[in-house]
Amino acid sequence: MRLACVTLGCKLNYAETASYVRAFQAAGFEVVPWSRGADLFLVNTCAVTATSESKGRSVIRKLHRVSPSAPIVVTGCYAQLRREEVLGIEGVALVFGATEKSRLVTDTLAFLSAGVGATSSNASLRSAPPFASLTVPPLMLPRVAQLAEVAPTPAAGDVFPAYNTGGRTRSFLKVQDGCDNFCAYCTVPYARGHSRNIPIASLVAQAKQIAESGAKEIVLTGVNTGDFGRTTGESFLDLLKALEKVEGIERYRISSIEPNLVTDEIIDFTAGSGKFLPHFHIPLQVGTDVLLKRMGRRYDTKLFRNRIESIRAAFERPGGSEVFFGIDLMAGLPGETDELFRESYAFIESIKPAFIHIFPYSRRPGTPAATMPGQVSEEVKAERVKQLEELCEKLHSDFVERHRGLREQVLWESKEKDGLMAGYTRNYIRILRPYESSLVGRISEITI
Repeated sequence: MRLACVTLGCKLNYAETASYVRAFQAAGFEVVPWSRGADLFLVNTCAVTATSESKGRSVIRKLHRVSPSAPIVVTGCYAQLRREEVLGIEGVALVFGATEKSRLVTDTLAFLSAGVGATSSNASLRSAPPFASLTVPPLMLPRVAQLAEVAPTPAAGDVFPAYNTGGRTRSFLKVQDGCDNFCAYCTVPYARGHSRNIPIASLVAQAKQIAESGAKEIVLTGVNTGDFGRTTGESFLDLLKALEKVEGIERYRISSIEPNLVTDEIIDFTAGSGKFLPHFHIPLQVGTDVLLKRMGRRYDTKLFRNRIESIRAAFERPGGSEVFFGIDLMAGLPGETDELFRESYAFIESIKPAFIHIFPYSRRPGTPAATMPGQVSEEVKAERVKQLEELCEKLHSDFVERHRGLREQVLWESKEKDGLMAGYTRNYIRILRPYESSLVGRISEITI
């Protein structure tokens, strides 16, 4: 049978989809592009914004038009938060939320073996009771009932392991899932449950499998990566020390770690390691203390600046390469006046990240931010996004220009386009060169 997959959203989703694909391939499925049609479709959805949910619905309908008789299996955050809505889309056969990911492949195979039509639904999943065990801060209690079709949060330790090995050079390894922060604008705790992690021993075993596949680099992914250890009593630093010893993996990147969880010990260890790279993805969300506090973030701009400066001091040397900082930023949070936007903009200019992941604020039903006063119009959000995108372009261009003439190590990837291949330096500068098959998966030193 032919399987086609569409993945939307974060790197975590891509890692999870890759794990589903390996299991389906072991069961005899051939993976094909969705545009060619398939006997089974798998859609891994996102719900970070209303636009993400709309895109998920659009993708599902498009797949149904391509192969009307093929069952569509849907998982991911949109599937978790809006189960009944997803089940109501024509062609959807099965929906798997946060608690059911480990059953996705086996239940789908059983469904196909039973010969059930594509319009049926997994009744046991439809009838899952609403939020049963998630402990919610008092601020959120009046809003929880507004979050429709939400299944129980995963039990402690119930986390679906996942990694991908696409491209033979870099792998995304899921180390943690869920979040306990309950920021005022966010539905992630409802979509993915409490913060929990995979044991270090299991992750080391997966890292060894990744190394055996030929990949040289691993990106550590999670919803709140630095919160690692909630369910096993281990620490994120313990994990880093264990992974450094895995033979065959030469480079690690840390994705999505909250600034208040970037400890001095983590900074010192990664800076002294030959494997952990000068590349950090640290969410900021907004660069003004007024809104950070209102949104329930667990740090202020002083702490954020301190963490950036501490990492730079540990990693950088005069005349050498700089640390690549990617930050997340939301435009148009409730209460973001013109003055607060300018304050946030100025803060970002002052810390000089290499890249900004920009999102217009999206009102998520059931969250405190959705009913806060001072909602920003879509037109103003769009204008602020445009200004931030222009700032991002300048910051990234300046970052690259400061490295011209420096020697750097590049891991070359397998993709070829227009006779060229790409690779990334240790600090995530993308380099192009004429394609040469012998370089795929190898690290070489170049002058930028």
